[in-house]
Amino acid sequence: MVVNKRSKNFLKFFIYLIVIVLINLAGTTLFFRLDLTENGTYSISKASRQVVSTLSEPLTIKVFFTKNLPAPNNNTEQYLHDLLEEYSIFANQYFNYTFYDVSPDEGDIKQETKENRELAENYGIRPVQIQLVEKDEIKFQKAYMGLVLIHGDIIEKIPTITSIDGLEYKLTTAIKKLNNKISALLGLSEKIKIKLFLSSSLKIVAPYMQLNNLSGLSKTIEEIVQNLNEKSYGKLEFQYLDPTKDPDLEKIINKYNIMNLKWPDFANGNIKAGNGAIGLLMVYKDKAVTIPLLHILRLPIIGTHYEMADMNEMEEIISINIESLIDINEDIGYLADHGTLTIQGVSPNDPARQRGQNNLNSFKMLTEQNYSIKPVNLKEKNIPESLGTLIIARPTEAFTEYELFQIDQFLMRGKNLALFFDSFKEVPGGQQGMAFGQGPMYLPINTGLEKLLKHYGISVKKSYVMDENCYKQEQPQQLGGGQRLIYFAPLIKNKFINKDVNFMKNIKRLIAIKISPLEIDKELIEKNGLSAHRLFASSEKSWEMSGQINLNPMFISPPPADEKKSLPLAYILEGQFPSYFAGKPMPEKKAPEKNNENNSNQKDNKTGIDSPKIESEGEFISKGKQAKIFIISSSDMLTDNVLDQEGRSSNAVFVMNVLDYLNNREEIAVMRSKEQRFNPLQESEAGTKTFIKSFNIAGLPILVVIFGLFVLFRRHSRKKRILMMFQK
Repeated sequence: MVVNKRSKNFLKFFIYLIVIVLINLAGTTLFFRLDLTENGTYSISKASRQVVSTLSEPLTIKVFFTKNLPAPNNNTEQYLHDLLEEYSIFANQYFNYTFYDVSPDEGDIKQETKENRELAENYGIRPVQIQLVEKDEIKFQKAYMGLVLIHGDIIEKIPTITSIDGLEYKLTTAIKKLNNKISALLGLSEKIKIKLFLSSSLKIVAPYMQLNNLSGLSKTIEEIVQNLNEKSYGKLEFQYLDPTKDPDLEKIINKYNIMNLKWPDFANGNIKAGNGAIGLLMVYKDKAVTIPLLHILRLPIIGTHYEMADMNEMEEIISINIESLIDINEDIGYLADHGTLTIQGVSPNDPARQRGQNNLNSFKMLTEQNYSIKPVNLKEKNIPESLGTLIIARPTEAFTEYELFQIDQFLMRGKNLALFFDSFKEVPGGQQGMAFGQGPMYLPINTGLEKLLKHYGISVKKSYVMDENCYKQEQPQQLGGGQRLIYFAPLIKNKFINKDVNFMKNIKRLIAIKISPLEIDKELIEKNGLSAHRLFASSEKSWEMSGQINLNPMFISPPPADEKKSLPLAYILEGQFPSYFAGKPMPEKKAPEKNNENNSNQKDNKTGIDSPKIESEGEFISKGKQAKIFIISSSDMLTDNVLDQEGRSSNAVFVMNVLDYLNNREEIAVMRSKEQRFNPLQESEAGTKTFIKSFNIAGLPILVVIFGLFVLFRRHSRKKRILMMFQK
């Protein structure tokens, strides 16, 4: 009987052991992972799933990673394994990856390992030196820790992977870049339609407008499109439309704001009143881009001047707009004149040049990972149609009415603005009548953009925000040590960051420098049907410094508590903005000085015939399409003092997220911000901190004693009851 019982116990033990072994074997071969982190840190984002599920050509990822590395690098390898496996779950048949063995086998390198190492070297993946502790000794080891992505004939590499931070973002953006370069055109479900609107009626008035090459425009555009079609896998379709012969096209002309010219009878009645449209429309599904083919310049004295678009640049213009329509290497505009911060550094005459305060090297490097920065010289040319967003960083020179009109109409066309303003211009001591050696002087900046913004419903105050919750500068020992409060550098805490905006949810802290408060006209915003999202604000311990500005911390003293309040510092406005120039005369562009001659008779230089009084429609938009404006009154948010080159700081993530959001890449922004690992504790009052500290020191021991007394009392009562039971 005893033997049978023992046999059953041994049998159960072996069955349980086999089950445990099988479960472990299943766990090593079947991929399953449950991500319980708040931000889904260990699960790929929606943007990553979409990128790998839409591949149209084979994508191969080759990973070269030395095995059995010491912590924390061994975790990096495992995370990379799991990440690529999860990519493969959501990817289509074109996605595959391979891990190559580049580890020596007990000191000896096998032939296969040698070949794999040579392959890694050919791809530009070279070993890096890592530190490890072995038998209480610090040693160094060479290890391969990189990968390459191959898509067609294009290779993208990540040569060194030493951390899991931002790894998904790096992989997804690299795949997206490769996929966009090759596969986007192949994956189009329909052709991109390029429609030339050219009214035959315009050919009659063209000589009077000095447009002698208008008759050959249709053939020229068609040849350009045919040439591009060969490079675009046959995904382009050209169509010539004549609104003079087809009046039904008028609806399309009005919808897409294609230029439409009107003229009265002129030339002694030989030319009858009429109208005609001219423009190029590119359409793919629900996206459309209008390319103007005729530019109208209203020059003082000279009058109205008509100029055809440069056909030598038309192929490039169409190609750029194709990329914009299907989201390939999207361009982002940067205003390069009007005293703005230059994208390569600072202007030669910038007083901060010697101090290196205004360099935008990190911003340029981070932005060019996903966008092509295109300089915009508003004084020379109009804003290109291919741009979706225009960045204006610290303009210091006044804009003319015509330049403001260009910015206004850019917004009306459904484009977006990213504005990094400064309320003041810093003038060093020794200038503007100041004695040499004194502190800088801060002069208010007025460029004319202020009136546009006020019309849209937002304005920037001429003051700086000071905050007791600010950056603390460590003082050297020779100056007494300790910390100095830099009041003009507010620390933006978690509770003052708007979590209702998706790309801001995982950003827990920011720092701002020399920033001015913003004001929203709520009535005007509601009247125009716009929505205003405050992104972040200063703490409740902040105040404004206006009038005579002095940022020396030694001369700044906080005001009474009743004068402090939280101030809004950054906004995004969205909606269909009303034009500032609605109901106003169309502004004229100033003529170059060499052409500013008395030509008031406005006669054709060749024919001597009076030019007709031609009116245009479609040139001006009074009510815009859906657009966005981001505004923050601090250009320092873009400088190297604030942004890191790796793009891992909260400030860098915030700025890049804003640009992605403006360019309709919110999923990329959300993916980037979920990698933020800074999780501060919730702020508590001093009394709350004292209570918690006292409770941990004295309260918990007292509770233990009370609980012990309670248990002792229960035992004593139990003994008493038992004794009474037996006495009965």
